[in-house]
Amino acid sequence: MLHLIYTKENLSRGDSIKGFYEIFNLARNKENATVAVAVAGAPYVMEAANEATKLGIAKMILVGDESKIGQIAHEKGIDLSLFEVVNEPDPVMACKTAVSLVSSGKVSSLMKGDIDTSTVMRAALDKETGLRTGKKLSHMAAFETEGYHKMLFATDCAINIAPDFDTKVDIIENAVAALQNLGINKPKVALMAAKETVDDKMPVTQEWAKIVELHKSGERMQGCIVDGPLALDNAISEDACRIKGINSPVGADADILVAPTIEAGNMLYKCLSFITKAKNGGVVLGAKRPIVLTSRADTAESKLISIALSVLF
Repeated sequence: MLHLIYTKENLSRGDSIKGFYEIFNLARNKENATVAVAVAGAPYVMEAANEATKLGIAKMILVGDESKIGQIAHEKGIDLSLFEVVNEPDPVMACKTAVSLVSSGKVSSLMKGDIDTSTVMRAALDKETGLRTGKKLSHMAAFETEGYHKMLFATDCAINIAPDFDTKVDIIENAVAALQNLGINKPKVALMAAKETVDDKMPVTQEWAKIVELHKSGERMQGCIVDGPLALDNAISEDACRIKGINSPVGADADILVAPTIEAGNMLYKCLSFITKAKNGGVVLGAKRPIVLTSRADTAESKLISIALSVLF
């Protein structure tokens, strides 16, 4: 069973969003939040769903093999009467059923359960019954770390392999809209590169400079502060900015780190998760409703955090 220190009595830690306590508290104040889990028969998924229900974060609809769901609930001491269970033993059909619940407006977000990503995303992106909006989808991860003064968000860590200029703009706008839903009215966006100056030999630095110009023109990416290129230390460290003489409106205070490629984003995500042991969660943005797309190997706590984020985003 999942044992966390989160309870209804200790979720608040202050006015600013410094950690997931605040995220859980905000999620508990959302009305009619419901999450449909596609192929729910996995221990970590069930534990996260149970905690989300007990904390009042969301109602959970468990779609999958009812006998397997019941077996796991019995083994983990989970009261199934707290959930709506939709019996669909076939994994592909379970994904389609969960997506249909989201597209119909019955639930707030979709969560991947014990199924590979490609199967659930195939259902989510179906042209007739899926969750397409015309915008590019992107993944955003949230981190609570001991070494930073507030929550840190990173994008895109899992969806877009080699995003072009327009896709990068969509990724930024998806992330900004999500943070605005958290009450961060003007998030600071750091466009990440290996250095903080424009270099002819590093095309991404030139692309970031053009995106900053587009932001300043007022045409796109409004309601935020965008700057780059910035190296990671410039984005999060006051000492690095002082030593290097960097005067950036985002420097040392970034809310969102935008990776230039999926490799950079994925390595950043896993470095923070596994080396620094940062608490984390992630959500896919840009669809009709948020999609919780955690790895099947992610902990129950990470899945719980992702559920809370999806309710808010």
